[in-house]
Amino acid sequence: MNIGLIGSGGREHALCKKIKESKLVEKIVCFPGNAGTSVLAKNVDIDILDFKKVLKLIRFYQIDLVIVGPEEPLVKGIVNFLRKNKVKVFGPNKFAAKLEGSKAFMKLICAQNNIPTAKFKICSQLTQVKKFLQNYKLPIVVKADGLAAGKGVTICKTKKQLFKIADEILKGKFKSSRKIVLEEFLEGEEASYFLIVDKNHFKFFGTAQDHKRVYENDRGPNTGGMGAYSPAPIITNKLENKIISKIVNPTLRALKKKKNPYSGFLYVGLMIKDNEPFLIEYNVRMGDPECQVILPRLKTDIVKIFKNTITNKLKNTKIEWRKQKSMAIVLCAKGYPGSYKKNLLINNINKVKLLKEDFIYHAGTKILNNEIRSNGGRVLNFVSTGNNFLSVRNQIISYIKKLNWKKGFFRKDIGWKIIEKYENY
Repeated sequence: MNIGLIGSGGREHALCKKIKESKLVEKIVCFPGNAGTSVLAKNVDIDILDFKKVLKLIRFYQIDLVIVGPEEPLVKGIVNFLRKNKVKVFGPNKFAAKLEGSKAFMKLICAQNNIPTAKFKICSQLTQVKKFLQNYKLPIVVKADGLAAGKGVTICKTKKQLFKIADEILKGKFKSSRKIVLEEFLEGEEASYFLIVDKNHFKFFGTAQDHKRVYENDRGPNTGGMGAYSPAPIITNKLENKIISKIVNPTLRALKKKKNPYSGFLYVGLMIKDNEPFLIEYNVRMGDPECQVILPRLKTDIVKIFKNTITNKLKNTKIEWRKQKSMAIVLCAKGYPGSYKKNLLINNINKVKLLKEDFIYHAGTKILNNEIRSNGGRVLNFVSTGNNFLSVRNQIISYIKKLNWKKGFFRKDIGWKIIEKYENY
């Protein structure tokens, strides 16, 4: 089979590596890919939102199956477009992708189907914000309705901050939407639960915990993700049953009723409070960097899973997992998530000697004149596996120190809660 992989981040590099391991695959073409995927596949530089051009190249390279990595093309309807043109593609359609593309849509699904989530208000003007404040105490969570690359959520601790952030979004800070969702602040522990779904069934696809805040001890603004680990021990079998019965099943039933059954990866972002799950958000693709820590633990051929999903044969597909712990630490360009420089030379990658199961995934990189240069805020993902998270984290930090990229920074405390709570876990 010839596989087409859409996207250019660390998630896509991880997918590319896993696809490469499949015995079913002859060739992989990445649209556009990055410096890391260029070693495993053919990269084709293209605007992935130019669907007609994507289709033309899919036909040129005789692609048998397309995997869509990032959220934006999914939300904008690439699956509908490709299916209309008789291309086999893995991912949810445009309507189902609204679970991530619109926070307001997701919240209404929750309200209509008694799905546990934070109390909320959808607002399109500041007067509505003031009314919400009359009924709920600070802090209040402000979310941009549309896509915001992981940067559209702010926990506001003062009225001044709340009105400032709300006003910025309503005036078009994020081009995707001029609506906001206000939420009560839920205290607890966050976790990510992943599924792979066809029209009739779903299968468990791992757990993880992401670290969104840019600085150590979970301080500073939200980012696209500074690191992650898998599995997440907070998700016990008992809790998993609650997640499925109270959140997943009602959501999938609701989409079926709307004649748009879900198909693809489904990321369930959770807040766990008193051993009860509350839905924070849905993502309609694998998380990033969660994908980078989940896939190294996957034993089953991922291409077989993709094929069985798009043909609605997932029910009889056995998905097996390795028992090892996995962790990723993200190396970012200085200034991220604010302004940062691109095109920075990255030396020494090939000089970092890795253990057999460890890997450096490229996130924001490109090749220029045979040199690896930065091409984004989150640049490299260092991933290691082992028997406990503390030793894994120490191993990763030793790799980053060997790279010695002085124009970058990283969090040294990824997994700190789990390491403190569960000794030797």
